[in-house]
Amino acid sequence: MDEFSDLTAFRAVAREGGFRGAARVTGSSASRLGDAVRRLEARLGVRLLHRTTRSVTLTDAGARLLERLEPALGEVRSALDVVNDFRGRPAGRLRLNVPIAAARLVLPRIVPPFLAKYPDIRMEVIAEERLVDVVAEGYDAGIRYEERLAQDMVAVPIGPRVQRFAAAASPAYLARRGRPRHPKELLNHDCLGGRFTKGPLHAWEFERDGVTLNVEPKGPLIVGLGTTTDLAVAAAVAGTGIIYDFEDWLRPYLDRGELVPVLESWWPSFSGPVLYYPGRHHLPTPLRAFIDFIRSMKT
Repeated sequence: MDEFSDLTAFRAVAREGGFRGAARVTGSSASRLGDAVRRLEARLGVRLLHRTTRSVTLTDAGARLLERLEPALGEVRSALDVVNDFRGRPAGRLRLNVPIAAARLVLPRIVPPFLAKYPDIRMEVIAEERLVDVVAEGYDAGIRYEERLAQDMVAVPIGPRVQRFAAAASPAYLARRGRPRHPKELLNHDCLGGRFTKGPLHAWEFERDGVTLNVEPKGPLIVGLGTTTDLAVAAAVAGTGIIYDFEDWLRPYLDRGELVPVLESWWPSFSGPVLYYPGRHHLPTPLRAFIDFIRSMKT
C-alpha cells in the first residue's frame, strides 16, 4: 500500500507540474508528497523528476513511468469502484474538467443539489480553456461546447440546450458613440476582443435570415476568453466599448440596465454543452450517479 500511495503521489505531482499544485489537488502537503516521490525514486533507483526552484519536470524515466501508470491506476480505481455497487448510496471521487463558461453558467444549478443528494461523493471541478485529454490526465469526464469528440467518447447533454452569443454596451457608450445598426458598423466602434490562450483573436459571428457575418473586433482591450472575461464585462459597463460573449454571462448586467443589447436581431444561437466520458462497460459509481442526476433534471 505504501508503494501504491507513492505512485499516486508521483502521478499527482507530474500531472500538476509541481508539489504545491499537487498538494492543493490531493489535500496533502508539499513536503509529504516530496517524501513520497523520494521514496519511490530510491526504490526504483532512478530520478523521476527534475526539480528546480521554479519548476518540476519529468525525466525520460518519469515520462515513461507516467505513461504506463495512468491506465494502470485507472484500472485499479475501476476495480475498487465495483465495491460501490454494494453500498447503500454512491460514494467516492468525481473529477471533471470543464470550460470556465460551464463552471460559471451551467454547473452552479447542478452541483449543489447533486452533492446534497449524494453527500458521500467528493467532486473536484477543474476549469480551464485548453483542450484536455480527460483520460490521459486522470479525469472521469469533461464538458465541451460543440467541439468534435473522439469516437470512443459518450456525450450526454448538460445544461441549456440552446444558447446565444450577445453583443452589448453601456448606455453611456451608446450615447457617446451611437448604436450600430448592422454588424459591419462594428468596424467603426471600440470592441472588447478576446482570444483563447495562444490562439488567434476570436471573431464575432452574427446571423439573421440565413445570412452569417464574421467581424474581426478592433478596440482598446483584448482579454483571455473565459479566464479574464469579467475584466471585459467591467470595461463594457464602464463605457470602454462593446462586448460580445455568452448571453447568460451578460444577462445580469442586461437585466440591471448596466448594459444594453446591441444588434440583438443578429445574435447567433448555438448548441448547449455536453458532458463527455470514455465509453466503457463499467462507469465509476459517482459518474454514473451524476449522469442519472443530469438526465433526471431534464424531465
